[in-house]
Amino acid sequence: MYSPAVIDHFTNPRNIGYIEDATVAVQYGEPSCGDCLLVFLKIEDDTVREMKYKVMGCAAAIATASITSEMATGRTISEALELTEEQVVKALGGLPPDKQHCSNLAVGALQAALRVYLSRLEQAAEEGS
Repeated sequence: MYSPAVIDHFTNPRNIGYIEDATVAVQYGEPSCGDCLLVFLKIEDDTVREMKYKVMGCAAAIATASITSEMATGRTISEALELTEEQVVKALGGLPPDKQHCSNLAVGALQAALRVYLSRLEQAAEEGS
């Protein structure tokens, strides 16, 4: 049912946890109805230096959060914003059709955190003008 990469990321999730001095943190998803992701990003010099997360969900949700954290780390903000669900699924060697939505959770959470960060920058720039 699951590829070796999915099983590996599920049984050995990377970058799970908190970043105490995170640049931005967001909750994505709805805990009451299933999968939910809490994402922490450390951003320096327009680059995602670190991504950690706490996830509540199935094996696919855990695996997609894990690999998304690896794929986002080291990317510029614009590169990280271009990360797609399809790229995450491909990096995992595929997901069963009924689990494809799990990749949306991880990429959506990353993009939401980046949008919050960019919004804060824009707001600070406006206040400084």
